[in-house]
Amino acid sequence: MGYYLLNVMQPGWDDLPAPKVMAEIGKRLDDFHRELHEAGAWVFAGGLHGPDASTVLRPRDGDVLITDGPYAEGKEQLGGLCIVKAPDLDAALEWGRKAALATTLPIEVRPFQHQSEDG
Repeated sequence: MGYYLLNVMQPGWDDLPAPKVMAEIGKRLDDFHRELHEAGAWVFAGGLHGPDASTVLRPRDGDVLITDGPYAEGKEQLGGLCIVKAPDLDAALEWGRKAALATTLPIEVRPFQHQSEDG
């Protein structure tokens, strides 16, 4: 059993769907999270505020420089994440497929490094 990160890739924060559409996405996400719990695959999930709410800390000359804003400018930013337990990559990809259908957004599936045999 391993742990996998499902990154929700959020395009343009200025282009959020209408409230009615967001409510339907929220319902599908609730169903997806319930299914994760029932399967014993749930570890953690959560949405994030927009990139403008971020603060970046960069090591610089023995100190840390703190700046407002996202680490990287881009068409897509991290919009949320979900950590799941899965026996292998194929099972994690199936959870990613379900997450993509629930959110209507691209999902990046990535395994954690240095996992023990029990997760």
